Amino acid sequence: MSEGRSAPGFGGESLLFLTDEQLRQGIEAMFFAYRGFTADPDRILVEMAYGRAHHRAIHFINRAPGTTVNNLLAILGVTKQSLNRVLRTLIDDGLVESRVGTVDKRERHLFLTEDGRTLESKLSDAQRTRMRAAYKEAGPDAVSGFKKVLEAMMDPDMRRAYGKLRDSST
Repeated sequence: MSEGRSAPGFGGESLLFLTDEQLRQGIEAMFFAYRGFTADPDRILVEMAYGRAHHRAIHFINRAPGTTVNNLLAILGVTKQSLNRVLRTLIDDGLVESRVGTVDKRERHLFLTEDGRTLESKLSDAQRTRMRAAYKEAGPDAVSGFKKVLEAMMDPDMRRAYGKLRDSST
């Protein structure tokens, strides 16, 4: 949507001049959308006594097989202690494998096992189904605008990390 055009559901005001109420509605929509987006994987994870931290670790290890623990720490923005707890569980349960670095023996490189890839696929399939349906309903212009909004909301360092992940998959 170009500058100055009205946004449906936003009272006909220019996108550059949203009211506090319109912004509040957008914030609430994000909360409810996130709840829906995470609901399907949450149902799968609860059966295994896992949480969203496990899901995020599995997701990003899948996206970058061989990623280091330090890289995963930077992407997830969690403490080392918190990530170690999650990784220990995933390794003990046979979903993640930790290998010593070949160049730097202090590094630990993370890979999903076959069981880990199966779980990751199950979790992401549920989210892809929801995203695909939402994108189809909203249409291509909305999808493009949504991506721009999400990227604009990211902190600059996260936007760079996201860009690297996105570029590595093309």
